[in-house]
Amino acid sequence: MTSFSYANHKNPQTNPLPRDGGAPPHLDPPPQGGRRFGRGCLQRAVWILLILAFLLLPIANPPFPSERSDENRVLTVIEKMEASFKTTEDYTCEVEQIFYHDGVEDQRYRFKFYFKRDKKIRVDFSHPYPALTLFFEEGEKEATVIPFRFLPAMKFRFSINNPMIKTLAGQRIDQTDMGYFIEFIFKNIKGVKQREVEFYEDGERTRFALWAKDYIEEKYFEKYRITISKKNWFPVHIERFNLEGKRIEATDIRNYTMNTHLEDKLFHP
Repeated sequence: MTSFSYANHKNPQTNPLPRDGGAPPHLDPPPQGGRRFGRGCLQRAVWILLILAFLLLPIANPPFPSERSDENRVLTVIEKMEASFKTTEDYTCEVEQIFYHDGVEDQRYRFKFYFKRDKKIRVDFSHPYPALTLFFEEGEKEATVIPFRFLPAMKFRFSINNPMIKTLAGQRIDQTDMGYFIEFIFKNIKGVKQREVEFYEDGERTRFALWAKDYIEEKYFEKYRITISKKNWFPVHIERFNLEGKRIEATDIRNYTMNTHLEDKLFHP
C-alpha cells in the first residue's frame, strides 16, 4: 500500500509543486516511526469489526421470544397442576384409554378411577372387563384383584410388576395417579431438551406439548400432547406419540369429582 508523507510540510523547498510541463513531485517515504496505515493496522481493524459483530449478534438475531414465552407458559401450567394436586385430598374420574399399534387403534379400555391421599387407589373396569376391580395402597408390593365385583370374597393378590395387572403400555398401578403424572412431566420439561414448543389456550382449557422419556423405562423419547381444564388444572385429554409422529396412546378423562371425603372402606377389598 502506498503511504504519503507529511513530515516536511513546513519546508517550501521540499517537494515543490511542478510548474507547467514540469516533472511530478517526488513522494518521500515516511521517516522512521512515521504514521503508516499498514498491514498491522488493517488486521487490527478486521479483528475489531469481528468482535463488534460477535457482540451485536444477539441483538441482530435475538432468540425467538414467542418460543421462550411459550416454554414459560407451559411451566406455569405444570406448576398450577402441582399446586392443585397438593390441595386435593381425594378425587374420582371416568377414563377411556385407547392404545394404538403402528398408528392404528388396537385396544380400548374404560374404567372409573378413585384416589385418596396417601396413595390409595381403586380401579373399577367397565370395558373389556365389566366386573374387574383393582386395589392398591402406597408402600405395598402387591395389588388386590377382584375379578367379579358381585363376588367380593373371590380375590387374588398379584405383584405390581406382574404383567397381568399392568396397562398395555407396561404401566404399573402405582404409576397411574395424578401425582405421579405431574411429577413425570415436571421432571421432563426441566430435564429433556424440547424440540419445539406448542401452546394453546382458550377460556376453559389450555393445551401444550412436550418431549419426554417414556414413563416405563425412561429410554425412548416420546411426544406428549396434554389438554388441561382450567377449572381444576387436571388433564382431560392426553396423547402420546413416538419419534415418527405415530400415535401410541390416547386418554380421555371426564367427570372429575374432587375432595368429596371418600371413605377408607372404599379402598379396602
